Amino acid sequence: MSISSSEGLNEEKRTIELNGHVGFDSLPDQLVSKSVAQGFSFNILCVGETGVGKSTLMNTLFNTTFENEEASHYGNKVHLHPQTYELQESNVNLKLTIVHTVGFGDQINREESFKPILEYIDTQFEKYLEEELKIKRSLFSCHDTRIHACLYFIAPSGHSLKSLDLVTMKKLDSKVNIIPVIAKADTVNRSELDKLKIKIMSELVSNGVQIYQFPTEDEAVAEINSSMNTHLPFAVVGSVENVKVGNKLVKARLYPWGSVQVENENHCDFVKLREMLVRVNMEDLREQTHARHYELYRRCKLEEMGFKDTDPDSKSFSLQETYEAKRKEFLTDLQRKEEEMRQMFVNKVKEAEAELKEKEKELHERFEQLKRMHQEEKKTLEEKRRNLEEEMNAFNRRKVAAETLMGQAVQGGSQPFKKDKDKKK
Repeated sequence: MSISSSEGLNEEKRTIELNGHVGFDSLPDQLVSKSVAQGFSFNILCVGETGVGKSTLMNTLFNTTFENEEASHYGNKVHLHPQTYELQESNVNLKLTIVHTVGFGDQINREESFKPILEYIDTQFEKYLEEELKIKRSLFSCHDTRIHACLYFIAPSGHSLKSLDLVTMKKLDSKVNIIPVIAKADTVNRSELDKLKIKIMSELVSNGVQIYQFPTEDEAVAEINSSMNTHLPFAVVGSVENVKVGNKLVKARLYPWGSVQVENENHCDFVKLREMLVRVNMEDLREQTHARHYELYRRCKLEEMGFKDTDPDSKSFSLQETYEAKRKEFLTDLQRKEEEMRQMFVNKVKEAEAELKEKEKELHERFEQLKRMHQEEKKTLEEKRRNLEEEMNAFNRRKVAAETLMGQAVQGGSQPFKKDKDKKK
């Protein structure tokens, strides 16, 4: 490489040779080294009914036995159980988070089964947005928990999707990259499995469900991704058991009639899923999550908060003006709510006072009624007492008169007896 320079209009040009290589073509290598040093994060959401094989497939996919408690079929609601693991392959560190939907599809009323999943996804977006809006940010060092891929497990029962599957995927398609998989595909024969795949894709298209399509813009992966898009949904089988087939041990499921080899593409699509999810498109899933799903959430959230890029007059955006306008709106709303609360308090006090006055009036009337009843009873008792005293006085008079008469009678009867006695002498 050479550089030409001129000194004045009449001077001859001279050529200066560089002593070394400029070297800006090493920027990709620098970026790779920095990324490897920082490590990567990848978060998978596993949505499916209890017992459909989510945990087994995750163990098979990453060739690791993840700790996971066995879920019960008797949960009264759906809750999400995230677990984070530190994995290493060669010199690359991966922080893998697997989120299981515990109790999904086990309730009798399944109308709101998707809500806890949506809330969890939005919560992870909210955490990342809060980190972005901080004055002192640390986006590179913080743990990114946003969901990068959603493996939606379809039970191989029936010949089409359940209404729960359609509703849930429709609610999730604007929030996360959905990759549908047919679980326990060894329970369906090949011809029925092909028909089931066609039926599932037809129902997804007719219901407007947007699933993740492997990108075909990059020439390096365009051919393989185009081919793999035709195999969706992947029919997978998971197993952590090693079975001897011929002269080698392979991961398979052993049955009385034979074995289903997990990594045999003639038996299932597990290898296709692993290639697409882990080896070829993991970075695109991370990029799509950030550039599409998170940006949509971020835009809607900031618009709700009052932020905007331009005003109606197409003037330049001012963060300070937006903040002041939002603050003024908040204070106005706060004053309005305070006034409403104050008026409500006054009304409550007036209602309480009116109620107390009514109670007081009722109590006073009751008191007056009891007072009148007491006076009437007292008057009645007084009359009864006077009547009783009169009866007692009359009785005493009759008694005295009776005693007087008896005394006179006794005295009159004793005098003749004495005269007769004197005569006998």
